[in-house]
Amino acid sequence: MRYFIFCKDELLLQQTPDGYTIPEGQQPPVELKPWTHLMNVDGDKTFRVEQPIVDMAGYEMCGLRKSYYKLSQEEYLKAGKCQELLYWDQNTKYCGVCGGLMRMHTDISKRCEQCGKEVWPQLATAIIVLIHRGDEILLVHARNFRTDFYGLVAGFVETGETLEEAVHREVLEETGIKICNLKYFGSQPWPYPCGLMIGFNADYVEGEIHLQRTELSKGAWFTKDNLPTIPEKLSIARMLIDAWLNESK
Repeated sequence: MRYFIFCKDELLLQQTPDGYTIPEGQQPPVELKPWTHLMNVDGDKTFRVEQPIVDMAGYEMCGLRKSYYKLSQEEYLKAGKCQELLYWDQNTKYCGVCGGLMRMHTDISKRCEQCGKEVWPQLATAIIVLIHRGDEILLVHARNFRTDFYGLVAGFVETGETLEEAVHREVLEETGIKICNLKYFGSQPWPYPCGLMIGFNADYVEGEIHLQRTELSKGAWFTKDNLPTIPEKLSIARMLIDAWLNESK
């Protein structure tokens, strides 16, 4: 059994001769306190601790994003699911109907002690799109980016909207241009904190770039030989860009 142990957004990793892994064994590597809420996740367990675990030989705390470069793909994805469930647990302590206490009913559902309302983890679905114009692609810098890298147009799907409608709307709202030939690329769980990213390719049709300044600070067309700093490897944005970069190889 593996133990996915978090302190805020940091995950406890175990050092091995070959790198890092998730702690495994019959018992967790740290003492469980009375307040610890242990959750079952597909045969493994996850919980939070109040203080980071330091000075423990053979172990280290690592941010979930950084763990992408240290863990196997399977372990990173599982850690993301565990983080999402812990986030959901923290934000569903009380019933939204009657205010009663919510208790775990199954491994991924809760039931209100008073009125019986049941809740399950919710995902925030978002689209992200790589827009092509000849040998160029459109890259943008969002105001919430922490560094000066450029990414892709993205946004949340609204109620009553298809994925395709969301792509067209977000592109028009954020850049003022029109697109066509949407092609599904892939999807990616995005546990920051609980999203699902749906990736598309699209072709430019018409329009000049007019950025939605509340969302974007910069945007321009780029060719393969003049790219700015692009997203890191863990993101579907980078997967879309890398697929484009590898087209002619």
